[in-house]
Amino acid sequence: MEAESEPYVRLATMRQLHQAVADLNTARSLADTLQTVADGIVAGLGYELGCVNLVRPDGDLVIAAFAGNAAAEALITGRVGSRASWERRLSMGEAWDGLRFIPHTEGWVLLDDDVPQWHTEGPEPRFEDEWHPLDRLYAPMYASGGGQDLLGVISVDRPRNGRRPGAWGREALQMYASQAAIAISNARLRANMQRALVRLEREQQALRASEESFRQAFEYAPSGMAIAEMGGDQHGRLLRTNDALCRLLGRPASVLRRYSFADLVHPEDIGTLLRTSAEGGRAELRLSRRDGTYLWVSLRNSVVADTADGPRFLLTHVEDIEERKRHELNLAHRASHDALTGLPNSAELKSRLSARICERPHSPAATAIEALDAAYGDVESSLTHGYQADGYEGEAAPGGGPFDHHVHAVAPDPEHDDGTKGLAVLFCDLDGFKSINDRFGHHTGDAVLIEVARRLSTCVRDGDTVARLGGDEFVVLADGLGAADAADLAVRLRNAIIPPIRVDGRAVRVGASFGIGWAECGMTVEEVLRSADQRMYVEKRSRSKVHRRAG
Repeated sequence: MEAESEPYVRLATMRQLHQAVADLNTARSLADTLQTVADGIVAGLGYELGCVNLVRPDGDLVIAAFAGNAAAEALITGRVGSRASWERRLSMGEAWDGLRFIPHTEGWVLLDDDVPQWHTEGPEPRFEDEWHPLDRLYAPMYASGGGQDLLGVISVDRPRNGRRPGAWGREALQMYASQAAIAISNARLRANMQRALVRLEREQQALRASEESFRQAFEYAPSGMAIAEMGGDQHGRLLRTNDALCRLLGRPASVLRRYSFADLVHPEDIGTLLRTSAEGGRAELRLSRRDGTYLWVSLRNSVVADTADGPRFLLTHVEDIEERKRHELNLAHRASHDALTGLPNSAELKSRLSARICERPHSPAATAIEALDAAYGDVESSLTHGYQADGYEGEAAPGGGPFDHHVHAVAPDPEHDDGTKGLAVLFCDLDGFKSINDRFGHHTGDAVLIEVARRLSTCVRDGDTVARLGGDEFVVLADGLGAADAADLAVRLRNAIIPPIRVDGRAVRVGASFGIGWAECGMTVEEVLRSADQRMYVEKRSRSKVHRRAG
């Protein structure tokens, strides 16, 4: 009978096994657990050598812990054996329930494979169950205490009694391997949790640092910053503003939180704001200040998205561009206005005139019923009579669809006042201006031109245009006038120019000749101005020199 079959031996082995398993639960890290498993083989199971081979993520097995021989530990710890070689070993020899025993008579073929190993030579066994130095005993460890998901392999060598383990020794080794697998799995889980906690803490620290960085960048930005709500009933309401925006708009943050940008934007810019808020991007518009004035700003929106709920906030950067905008408007004004008088120049006059007339001549008016039908969208009637609501006949108007709402410019009949109103073009040429320029110099001449421009501007309506073509020539555009109205306007303008003009204490006089032309669709801008210019010269020649003298 084997000695280990005796009850007291079993009891001692059980106590040692219990202590070895208890030690497994005291290890704090995965490395400590692996070494405890190797030490328990030597201390608790009665083997002189114990080795723990752990499956790596790539499937190969690495010697993770070794106990019983410092020289062997230094030589083979950390070395790797391929998964294929290990699977070969676990399929050889004898299956002892969950263990695998390879006797020296078969194991010699494994001496040259890639699994790291430590062995010594020895004599042939003297009796049947004597342990040979080339015998091999493996205890596979599976995840969750069983199944086929290999976690690692425990290898043991040199039982202290010199015999192959009997049934009780095999059972103890198998039980220990099962508990070791649980301990290693738990250690891995703890290690993963610790790594996850460390990573989470780092991410939270990074998030806090990022939030603090954003807060400082937001609060102390030199230009205005705002966070606005997006979507819902409170869409666009300002949730947070920085000091720079408060200073820019002259309102404290507590007051700005009552508003949205739609409440502050200039009425003419509301469409631009809505497009920018919906699509993100950049826009230039005017925002109201506390004192009622408007400030030009560049608005740059970024949509802050929430992966769970979709877009939620608008991060808005507000930059003061008042100075640049004023400069741009000044440049645009200088490009389109006369530097001396401040009136629209020739290019601006032609642009305004071109916007009012089209290339297609106006056909004779339809009947009153047809005009009403066209005005109220009776398309069938309009097409039947060749007239459409935009004033074009038949096909679509140039530059747009058939209903662009273009109103044809027509010329009143000077012989018969039928109530037709048109766009009058009054061409003005000053009489006697050249003699003033020659006698008193350009300084006096410039002063005369400035005063004439002022007098002309005060005699017209807000929607009319007074422009300087150059030299002593001016043009007045007045829409909605009949023939008699245009003639009356020419008289008023002439009478406004005739009174003396004082320059440097000297009174000088100029006269004015007016030619009245009419802008009609089908004419070019040059033709309109040429027609008015020709009528002016006709009028100038027809008047006596007495009425045209100045000086």
